[in-house]
Amino acid sequence: MADDAVLSELLVAVNASPDVVPLRLQVAGLLADRGRYTEALTHCTAALQHDPGNAEALTMLQLVSAALARPQDPEPPAPETPAPVSRPKDAFDWSAAEEQVADLVEPAFVQDQPPGTDPVGPGVDEDVERPAVRLDDVGGMTEVKQRLELAVLGPMRNPELARAFGKTIRGGLLLYGPPGCGKTFLARAVAGELGARFYPVGLSDVLDMYVGASERNLKEIFDVARRNAPCVLFFDEIDAIGQKRSQLRHSSSMRNTVNQLLTELDSVHGDNKGVFVLGATNHPWDVDSALRRPGRFDRMLLVLPPDPPARDAILRYHLRDRPLSGIDLQAVVRSTADFSGADLAHLCESATERALAESIATGSVRPVTMSDLQAALREVRPSTGPWFATARNVATFANSDGSYDDLVGYLRARKR
Repeated sequence: MADDAVLSELLVAVNASPDVVPLRLQVAGLLADRGRYTEALTHCTAALQHDPGNAEALTMLQLVSAALARPQDPEPPAPETPAPVSRPKDAFDWSAAEEQVADLVEPAFVQDQPPGTDPVGPGVDEDVERPAVRLDDVGGMTEVKQRLELAVLGPMRNPELARAFGKTIRGGLLLYGPPGCGKTFLARAVAGELGARFYPVGLSDVLDMYVGASERNLKEIFDVARRNAPCVLFFDEIDAIGQKRSQLRHSSSMRNTVNQLLTELDSVHGDNKGVFVLGATNHPWDVDSALRRPGRFDRMLLVLPPDPPARDAILRYHLRDRPLSGIDLQAVVRSTADFSGADLAHLCESATERALAESIATGSVRPVTMSDLQAALREVRPSTGPWFATARNVATFANSDGSYDDLVGYLRARKR
């Protein structure tokens, strides 16, 4: 009851001083401890509106979001309160004493556990699949495919020849580039090309608000990948899971998560044989430098907006099975430089919506025409511009080790 009184007082203080970020974060932490994640998320969001770069608020937001992403079990019905047992006035209250230590002493034995069940917790889902997609299904991206063939696919298909040249498949590959350009699809195609299983891992699969749970989740994820070898283990948004520890001075739990990821990638005992690790990020400059060292994500591959052949394939895919008339696809391809794959999908949806709205108004089907696509082009702009604005600064002032040479070459060629 005292804790609830403290929370009530803090909520009153927040209402009186809504701009005080530390106060909001304290309230968010207390709400999260009580399982009131939705309310905690509201306070985290408000804190970030006042201080967008606050590391503690970002960490709290990630933990609360991960907790909300987990399926919530329905609360069991409250047990019936037994009738009080009469006892002598001076007798020792054993029931009260047991209640006081109930959360300190665990049962000596775990019973009725099925074989293979981890009594510590539910663990992670073994969401492993065998993708049917291949690199041939990826439109365009000729240079990216060649780099993948040279650095990854060739040696993995020819292990004996690779050993003869002293080439070992160790470490991982980091895919980076603007959002919506197909990094996840490309990772899935790599697994399909190798005939390997594909294990995608997101932020909510790793982060947990309880101390030590995120590290345990990471270990279990790698154990699942090892059991399913050959396997492509794919970490999406790796910058959120493995962000720079220098930015995590106020979050020991996140620092420990990064340390655990480093340990699992190192695999000094060779446990990762048959496991190829891929990471994808829009912000490689936010990834901890230790993750970029040999044996970890020591190779980087720039995934750019789709080139003309890729844009042609993407547009054809999103316009399929729709009534069309008089579409000059090559003209649309020429008009969509710097569009990401997601932008192209949005373009097709916008053009279709115009034709659909007119069809509803007139009561007769009117196909999607070139004028619909031209109107959509005036509304839909490429979303990659802000990313290139940031990337240009990184390529200009933070490329001392040559990590971003591909990006520098692309920017020079396009004269951005």
